[in-house]
Amino acid sequence: MKLFETYIARRAGMMFLVALLPVLAIIWTTQVLQRINLVTDSGQSMGSFAKLATLILPTIIPIVLPFALVIGITQTLTAMNSDSELTVMEAAGAKRSIIIRPIMILAIVVSAFSFFVDNVVEPKARVAGRQMVAEAYADLLSTVIEEKNFRRIEDGLYVQISQRLSGRILKGLFVVDSRDPSFDLIYYAKEGAVDPSGTSLLMKDGEVHRKTADGNVSVIKFDSYSFDLSDMTQSRGQATLRASDRSLGFLLNPDPNDPDVKARPGNYRSELHRRLNEWALPAIFALISLVIAGDARSHREARLHPMVSAMTIAFALRWADFYAANQIDSNPKFVGVLYAINILSALIAIALLLRSRKMTMPVTIRNRLNNWRQKIQDRIPTAPDGSNGSGA
Repeated sequence: MKLFETYIARRAGMMFLVALLPVLAIIWTTQVLQRINLVTDSGQSMGSFAKLATLILPTIIPIVLPFALVIGITQTLTAMNSDSELTVMEAAGAKRSIIIRPIMILAIVVSAFSFFVDNVVEPKARVAGRQMVAEAYADLLSTVIEEKNFRRIEDGLYVQISQRLSGRILKGLFVVDSRDPSFDLIYYAKEGAVDPSGTSLLMKDGEVHRKTADGNVSVIKFDSYSFDLSDMTQSRGQATLRASDRSLGFLLNPDPNDPDVKARPGNYRSELHRRLNEWALPAIFALISLVIAGDARSHREARLHPMVSAMTIAFALRWADFYAANQIDSNPKFVGVLYAINILSALIAIALLLRSRKMTMPVTIRNRLNNWRQKIQDRIPTAPDGSNGSGA
């Protein structure tokens, strides 16, 4: 790579990182705050929360990378145009490949990194995160049932104890069960314990209040009562894997006996083709950015800021991909649509880059923008000229 190509690649790479890191931090923070209930509901430590937050990061990197690259490329080329560097290069007879080559090398590196994260790192991080959450809620005795605190075990089921003793003995049990919409159950017991298998809560010397939907209440006293926890503990201790958690090898050849594959075959088809397309977006967006901002332009020329134009096209293309990938779930015909969107976008951008003519704004739009700009300038008051004032 020539010296000037290295200069462009380094400058675009630095601007890419400047755009990537703040946006990534903001999105990551919003995603992490949605998981704060892992600490509040299950009694986990901040260390566990930090680990879960780290596992979330690979899931958002592939989404942010293409747009950060668009910002980095367009801002770099716009700054070079403002400093007349592109004009000097063009006047010296330099080929456009001097600009295109370093930008596309950077874009290909980013695309390869996106493929690696999307298909290798992210599935493992998702599985580890799901397993961590499942294990956090698996042991009801140690993580959910805490002294003198109401704890939600699941929607409609709450437990409180006044004291926990050795030997898995619980004192002062209070259980509220409103999972069945036809009636509510409230349990009181002086003593209880979770059996060693964790499948039932044994209560002694207490009573249960049963309130029906019409307001009738019945009270039953008991010497011993077993509250079933098997459904919750079995589901909480195991992480359910979805299509987004699977490796690329599994998506290419899914297990026909897998329960989730049987229940949601369209999800696996959609996820496979999404991954095979999404990684190429940085390279495609780089081509679009080069078409819009890769030529020397006059400062007097009326046009939108290159970043605005490039980001608008990038968002439109990304949403088109998103829509087509979602439709694959129910309609396999959209597989071709998804591939066609990206391939046609890349071919059109390459064709425009190979043209000797510059991309220009239509005359009618350019004239209208010039008129608007002139009207705005006419309305802006000018500072009074003090050069004619009286001298000392």
